[in-house]
Amino acid sequence: MAITITSALTDQDKATLRTAAYGAVSLMAAAGAAGSPHRIATRGSIALCSATGQVGYVLAERSKIGGLDGRSVAELADRVLPALTETMRLLGRQDPSEADNFRATVLVAVEESVRTVKGEPGPVMTEMIRKITAALDAG
Repeated sequence: MAITITSALTDQDKATLRTAAYGAVSLMAAAGAAGSPHRIATRGSIALCSATGQVGYVLAERSKIGGLDGRSVAELADRVLPALTETMRLLGRQDPSEADNFRATVLVAVEESVRTVKGEPGPVMTEMIRKITAALDAG
């Protein structure tokens, strides 16, 4: 099973998946900039590295993830949110259980990134979580 799904993903599909997942963490770091964006990004990235299944294999590949160095949060969101939706659509067509795995993996990383914030996440982080979840659910 591992070889079948992974081989069905093109290099571009894999790049989109990595951009979506690591981009969601980057969006959380940008939304929590008043706190510690580096800690937010680190904890979210560690959560992504613990992914399993085909999603875990793709996220573990050592390759540059382009497009996550936007000049603004808006520019980053314009790249990441559609990538989240596209990845959900792609995985949903190929293997619905991997689509569920991807969604859960991204949401765990988002949740883990919020754990760096003392108390409850503020309105900016809460809104970013809503946008990420909506993009995942649009797929």
